[in-house]
Amino acid sequence: MQAALRLAREAAEEWETPVGAVIVRDGAIIATGRNRRENGKNALYHAEIEAIDSACKTLGGWRLPGCTLYVTLEPCPMCTGAIINARIERVVFGASDTKAGSMGSVTDLTQLPYNHKPLVERGVLQDECAELLSSFFKALRKKKEQNK
Repeated sequence: MQAALRLAREAAEEWETPVGAVIVRDGAIIATGRNRRENGKNALYHAEIEAIDSACKTLGGWRLPGCTLYVTLEPCPMCTGAIINARIERVVFGASDTKAGSMGSVTDLTQLPYNHKPLVERGVLQDECAELLSSFFKALRKKKEQNK
């Protein structure tokens, strides 16, 4: 999760929502991702999607067995769908997302009768992940106010 937090901080430095993700297999990080929606001007550029794409290329296939995804914010519906489709074994996330979280906060897509159910661990380094998001949005509001 510390590696995911570093990526989230990198995203924040570029005024992207600070979300970072890493995929681990056999104890090693095989893929990373961070939010790039604002600069990339694309709704698909979420940290989890970027990490999943990279992991698929690294492993040479669309299935990611034996992999754990660490992400600083609870995945949204799109990312949860990608996690299920990629057959990621386990998801560990930091902060809950009460606006779009789809692993327990708004809904829990992992409990629907899909053909794959990842194990989910919530709240790892939750305070640190939530504080990063909170301080980012506070700074963003201040920046917008100054630009008026």
